Amino acid sequence: MTASRITRIEAGTLVGRRPRIAGSNSRLSVHGQEVRVPLLRLSTEDGASGFGPVNLDALRVAGALGAPLDALITAERGVADAAPALEYPLWDLLGQVTGEPVYRLVAQQAGKAVAAGPLRVPCYDTTLLIDDLHLEDDAGAAAHIAEEALFGYANNHRAFKIKVGRGAFHMPLEQGTQRDIAVVRAVREAVGPDARLMIDANNGYNQNIAKRVLAETADCQLFWLEEAFQEDPVLYEDLHKWMEREGLAVLIADGESWAPRELMDWARQGHVDVIQYDIFSHGFSNWLRTGAQLDAWDVRSAPHHYGRHLGNYVSGHLAAAIDSYTFAEWDEVRTPGLDASAYRVEGGEVVIPDSPGFGLALDEEVFRAAVAQGGYELTLRDHGHALRQILPGAWYA
Repeated sequence: MTASRITRIEAGTLVGRRPRIAGSNSRLSVHGQEVRVPLLRLSTEDGASGFGPVNLDALRVAGALGAPLDALITAERGVADAAPALEYPLWDLLGQVTGEPVYRLVAQQAGKAVAAGPLRVPCYDTTLLIDDLHLEDDAGAAAHIAEEALFGYANNHRAFKIKVGRGAFHMPLEQGTQRDIAVVRAVREAVGPDARLMIDANNGYNQNIAKRVLAETADCQLFWLEEAFQEDPVLYEDLHKWMEREGLAVLIADGESWAPRELMDWARQGHVDVIQYDIFSHGFSNWLRTGAQLDAWDVRSAPHHYGRHLGNYVSGHLAAAIDSYTFAEWDEVRTPGLDASAYRVEGGEVVIPDSPGFGLALDEEVFRAAVAQGGYELTLRDHGHALRQILPGAWYA
């Protein structure tokens, strides 16, 4: 079946919803409650199909029509160089055809052994944004974020990332820094001593503020400090030396947003401990290569994602191929039409199903409505390469 041709491409956007409005980070305003989830489905002449997060117009994907699946992806080599933009539906489709979960396919490609049954991968709750700007006193603000952490704890999370950097934009510097510290301490008290806590400043700190916050939360046992300030190997090296003198074991994490080419060099040199390239902009296949390199340097991998929902599920599959994989990021969302019920968070881990592909399913009626309402469909007909796009004013070939 891997020689079967792609005969249909469908694209549509589903709309998900978070359980509460997601607030700010150190430099952006409210993220909101609605999440748009662009999906693309590939189907073959044998009736197999696979889907994943893709946001491309019809012209940019039409070249895949008529191509044999094994010209686009194989278990041995992964995704072909000509088809990186379609990698998520291709991995899912290959899993459907072979009957294997993606995590087992990538483990085999990397020469790793994977036990039978579902894969369990540590994850963290990424929903503790700056949601307290409407509150005037630090105690009330800290209690508010701690309550959000308890919601995550009740939903089986045992690791939490807290947005900090209130003094960079939203509050006066001193007041914002004091509130950051109060929030960290309140969350630690709420979730107990065994949960892992990370803080993410989104480049909202400078070196001195970073040191102050780390010093005043030393007893909170932070696991990592993410994007403390604009990437700078000199400052990172100094921060590492300072933490060593202070007896702090906080990791430095970076790479989520702006990732200079030198970031991997800084990781190899020991200035950065955790690399966080985005799972979508960096890409799943690129992450397989990046993770192998980080493993060789004993540097941790923790792919970032936020706002696309499917990152919750696809990211963890990499853990089977990357020894240093540390966390999957979990952004709580429910998207009508997307069935992710085979996944669950349990004891601080996302349990990834031993199902073909990514183990996700679509409600056909909901997805077809999304295709009709602003999406597109391309089909191969008469064993040729003629295309049909079911959109008003469509072009024909």
